[in-house]
Amino acid sequence: MSESESSPRIGQIVRIERGREAGQYAVVIDKLEDGAVMLADGEKRKYDRPKKKNMQHVSCTSFISPEVQSSLLETGRVTNGKLRFAVSKYINELVTDLEKGEQLDGERRCN
Repeated sequence: MSESESSPRIGQIVRIERGREAGQYAVVIDKLEDGAVMLADGEKRKYDRPKKKNMQHVSCTSFISPEVQSSLLETGRVTNGKLRFAVSKYINELVTDLEKGEQLDGERRCN
């Protein structure tokens, strides 16, 4: 297991795998000692009311938002707009990569 999968970093985008919000993306805004993380997306889950999620119920991506990370480390807070921007930026990059022919499982299709 790589370092990015075993311990998420502040500002990292994760995909929620279990629960009501399964399939959605959120940003890690805090790590707890019991192996859980606090997640927010700026829309449904605002910074003021983050969702506590067990690490086994999320999958980490390789994308870390520098805006969110620096804001949280400097001031201890982040705006919901920055969270929304980080999630939408990641999703737009993912969609762009899929349009170029890259698939999530690494396979390529020929027409």
